[in-house]
Amino acid sequence: MSEERKIPEHIAIILDGNRRWARQRGLPTLQGHTEGANNLEKIAGYCNKIGVKYLTVYAFSTENWKRSEEEVGYLMKLFEKYLSDFETKFKDSSVRIRLAGGIERLPAKLQEGVKRVEEKTKDNKGLTLNLCINYGGRDEIVNATKILAEQVKNGELAIEDITEDLFAKHLRTKDAPDPDLMIRAGGEQRLSGFLLWQTSYSELYFPEVLWPDFDEEELEKAIDEFNNRKRRFGK
Repeated sequence: MSEERKIPEHIAIILDGNRRWARQRGLPTLQGHTEGANNLEKIAGYCNKIGVKYLTVYAFSTENWKRSEEEVGYLMKLFEKYLSDFETKFKDSSVRIRLAGGIERLPAKLQEGVKRVEEKTKDNKGLTLNLCINYGGRDEIVNATKILAEQVKNGELAIEDITEDLFAKHLRTKDAPDPDLMIRAGGEQRLSGFLLWQTSYSELYFPEVLWPDFDEEELEKAIDEFNNRKRRFGK
């Protein structure tokens, strides 16, 4: 491995293709979500191993509530199980886990699990895993705007003091730098509302491989592609 090869500080991933993966194998689509969750554990562990500092994943969008009641219920239970498994499998690791989404709409038990894991891992110094559950990029921007508007209304903030940096501090990923690399597994080439503000200058990578099959080798391909890009940031 070249000494000049850079590991992205922050990688963002859209976990797409779980249902297609299951259908291709003649399996119930819900099983695809289970395989996707299992794969996230592996990829998060690998990112921590190679020195990625932040991994932000699109797990459940604000639009996903429109799916069938059965599928939504299954996903909520799966998230609960994932958090419980995380406490067991990663308890001795340095990974920190955070929710990057609106917690208020989640089931009470899932809310409790999120708060418990965030508290237990808050002092960990390795990878920060941001789980975007009940997340939408437009919703995030509107929410940040409302917070700042309320501060202006209350006389706590002057309009001329609103800057890009201040705005970013009110986003769901406020504790993380903008992603260096954004990956969407599954072949679709769109952001679907994911980190609309934060990915302005991210390198975008759209592999055909479906998320449950996106393994460590595929991640290394993405990092190699990242290293082949020349990042100019508008210069």
